[in-house]
Amino acid sequence: MNRKLPEKYLDNMKELLKEEFEDYLSSFEREYTPSLRINTSKISVEDFLKISPFHLTPVPWSSDGFYYEEEDNPTKHPYYYAGLYYIQEASAMTPGEIIGVEEGDRVLDCCAAPGGKSTKVLSRLKGTGILFANDLSTSRCRALLKNLELYGGDNYCVLSEDIEVLKKNFSGFFTKILIDAPCSGEGMFHKEPSLITSWEERGNEAYQPVQKKILKDALDLLAPGGRLLYSTCTFSPLEDEDVIAYALSERADIHLIDIPKEHGFQEGVKGLKECARLYPHHLRGEGHFLALLEKDGETPKDNNGRTEVSLPEELKDISRPFCNGHFEYRKEKLYFLPDHLKKLSDSRYRILRSGLLIGEDKGKRFEYSQALALSLKKEEYPYVLDLSSQDDRVLRYLKGESISLKEEGLDKKTVLVLTDGYPLGWGRVQGNMMKNLYPKEWRMR
Repeated sequence: MNRKLPEKYLDNMKELLKEEFEDYLSSFEREYTPSLRINTSKISVEDFLKISPFHLTPVPWSSDGFYYEEEDNPTKHPYYYAGLYYIQEASAMTPGEIIGVEEGDRVLDCCAAPGGKSTKVLSRLKGTGILFANDLSTSRCRALLKNLELYGGDNYCVLSEDIEVLKKNFSGFFTKILIDAPCSGEGMFHKEPSLITSWEERGNEAYQPVQKKILKDALDLLAPGGRLLYSTCTFSPLEDEDVIAYALSERADIHLIDIPKEHGFQEGVKGLKECARLYPHHLRGEGHFLALLEKDGETPKDNNGRTEVSLPEELKDISRPFCNGHFEYRKEKLYFLPDHLKKLSDSRYRILRSGLLIGEDKGKRFEYSQALALSLKKEEYPYVLDLSSQDDRVLRYLKGESISLKEEGLDKKTVLVLTDGYPLGWGRVQGNMMKNLYPKEWRMR
């Protein structure tokens, strides 16, 4: 920590924490502990631990989260490019854990970029239900989309909208809603001291109107019996309990659900004890605020089950099941669109992606997409090049280079490239070489 904390901020924290204030200040002296979350839609926690080359320690409040050592450098390992895990600060894992997404849920992530909560939701849905991942910043949505494609799956939509406009088609639709609200970021001062400058310029007051509006609009989108998780990475009651108190005063049909106070979680202030506060001097994380709201009533569950659909000729070599949706060409590109996305058809939303991009008709051939590759399992495509993560050809592939074939005996032109059984992307066999089809924007640098 090489930036001086603002005096006004210190005064606020001293008033909030009282006798714990000095303990809080001492937390800035410790080293930041990085963490990752395993993608359980691709690999179980148990199986990942068997192959992991990292030094992992469980995050107590996360079923799939682990601290790692700085020297592990997991973003440079092939498993990262196979989407086997997501790099996420430990405190930030709590919203996706506490919201309790279940199979069949219809989920809205209101402020989704860069994708930490949304990827957790995808793994919990297990190919069922639907995820709407929204962020007002279109540029940030591009990173969000890439992270969702890395995680696999086809049951999501990425859009960049003020959520108020969703009310036309989706009022009372979502069974679970996540709001990791824009905030002053006080919990990130230790990890990212540069945020202090923004706090000095804007303070806490600037964010509250935005937070109230997002929460108010989201509650209109929440189904009866549905749950909404509001969170921030800041400590100010102005942005936390005051926003929740406003919602409770405006809506007679919502109530707070108590968040268990374990693993060092503390009660909310201002009489809202059901909320949870995560302070860095009580746990191994940077800090967070959490409030879980439930709307009165009962939501009937979707009883559609999983109805498998027939595959088009373009997917004759694919044995992956597709359920509860249909295939559709948009210009030269083929998509799989889940049934829940039909509600988008008559509205002009700013959509970056709806459903799974299967590939593109290039005239003389159909070219599979990177998103399709990462949604597959090894056994769902017959022509594969499975390389050990220790094979130097894996890194060369991830850097966009052509790679030589040894004893693989491949004579199929399009092959799925894997590392230790997990897909990375596509390649095209040409004699004893494989042309690299790994997208330029995904390549290792």
